[in-house]
Order: sequence, then structure tokens, then C-alpha cells
Amino acid sequence: MNSPFKRLAYVYVGTSDFEGDLEYYGQTLGGKLLWNRKGFGARVAAFDLCGEPYLLLADHVKPPSTRLIYEVEDLEGAAKSLRARGWRPKGGRFEVPDGPCYNFVDKSGNEYSIIQMTRPHAMEG
Repeated sequence: MNSPFKRLAYVYVGTSDFEGDLEYYGQTLGGKLLWNRKGFGARVAAFDLCGEPYLLLADHVKPPSTRLIYEVEDLEGAAKSLRARGWRPKGGRFEVPDGPCYNFVDKSGNEYSIIQMTRPHAMEG
């Protein structure tokens, strides 16, 4: 069986202190702030700490939380293939600036997402 995952695209991190964490990831850790935006009902910033995958800091995600977001070539094709193996999304399909996604959890409750990058790096512009 082949994995539909193409690459690890983002590491999504929750925050309860957006401004404080902006300073922490930028000043304390020396990360390069790629963008800081408000949209889709959330405030999200992207940091380059060591190249891709980028760290996404999100104020709508309750900490502590780290979600790995994997890119797939074809979201619906990947979801169909994974469903045939017993995979179930957590909620329905949704959109983010880079494209459509599904969230899911493993048997231990760890959170993940799959994304089809139909609008790659949309937030950088």
C-alpha cells in the first residue's frame, strides 16, 4: 500500500498569546516571519525556523497543540483511498488560503491534516 502523502507542508501550532509567541518565535528563536495575517476568522503567522516545513502560529487553535499538515496531490482521491483503509476525517472538507483540507486524528488523538495545494503560498503575496 502506498501513502498518498507528498510532503510535510506545515507544522500548525496553537497559541493563547499570539503577540507573545510572535516575539518568541521571531526574537527568541530567531525565526524569519514570512507573513502575519488575519482571515478566515483567525490570526495566523508563518515562520521559517529552518526551511520547510514552515511553522504556522494560529490563535484559533487551543494550546498545547501541534498538527502536522501533509500535502497530497489530489485531496478527494487521497481521501477515497484512505477511507478504503478505515481512515475517517474529523469533520468535513474545508478551505484555507492554500487550498482544500481535511483534518483527522490517529488512534491516540494526535491531530493531522491533509491539504491539496491549489493556491500554494497564497498568504505570502
